[in-house]
Amino acid sequence: MTASVFAAVLFAAGLHAAWNAMLKGGTGDRLWTMTMMSLAVALVGAAAIPFLPWPAAASWPYIVASGLLHVGYNLFLVQTYGSGDFSETYPIARGSSPMLVALGAAVFAEERPNLLAMLGIVLVGGGIISLAFKGKGLRIASLPAALATGAFIAAYSVVDGIGVRAAGDTLAYAAWMSVLWGGPMPVVFVLLRGGPRTGVAAFLAGSAWRFAGAMLGGWVSLIAYAIVIWAMHYGPMGPVSALRETSVLFAALIGRLALKERLSARRIAACVVIACGAACLGGAG
Repeated sequence: MTASVFAAVLFAAGLHAAWNAMLKGGTGDRLWTMTMMSLAVALVGAAAIPFLPWPAAASWPYIVASGLLHVGYNLFLVQTYGSGDFSETYPIARGSSPMLVALGAAVFAEERPNLLAMLGIVLVGGGIISLAFKGKGLRIASLPAALATGAFIAAYSVVDGIGVRAAGDTLAYAAWMSVLWGGPMPVVFVLLRGGPRTGVAAFLAGSAWRFAGAMLGGWVSLIAYAIVIWAMHYGPMGPVSALRETSVLFAALIGRLALKERLSARRIAACVVIACGAACLGGAG
């Protein structure tokens, strides 16, 4: 992994933690917030499409699959944040994905990380998971949705890692994927909020400030993931995915400073392990 890719993914990790904290810490209906964020992503993608080349035909199955997987990820992420603290649920969701991505990349893209990169992936994933523990365990209620979220993260990461390489143009792939990611979300929201009559009313019920905040969060999330897609074009999927999940370091600080959640000695030690894993990934080449 080159220094430029390493730095870009770390920057994306910080952005990722920021918009997740916005979603977790916000008031009101989180599904509404996620829907508006996704709509913001789709609007940017739609605006960019006329100025970009057409993605190669081989990439279209991946574009469609990624859009659908992102919709599933959105729904499980909203459920996850309703079941536990940000500093508990976020690490489970993010920490369960790096090893799955490395496995998927090995099976479907024939990527074999070297020993240093593999050590980095294990340290990052293990450190992230340990952040979720409180005392002798964690709350079971938060576990199923968080693990399902992690599975969706791994699935769309592998799909996008392969798809962007087949597309011929990173931005074109990201733009079309964004449209298929955010475009269906208003329909999904209306269906989940009681159908056309009550669902549309709920969709239009947000204040201007909430709407603006959700849109901003959506644009931040798009920038963060577009950087990751670009990085997977030029670097191996497993290490890039693991490095992206160092966002939990930023999340731990946000949880402590902004959401007033406790940062224990155990969690500080886990952060050190994650940092060591990131250093391994940076030196893995």
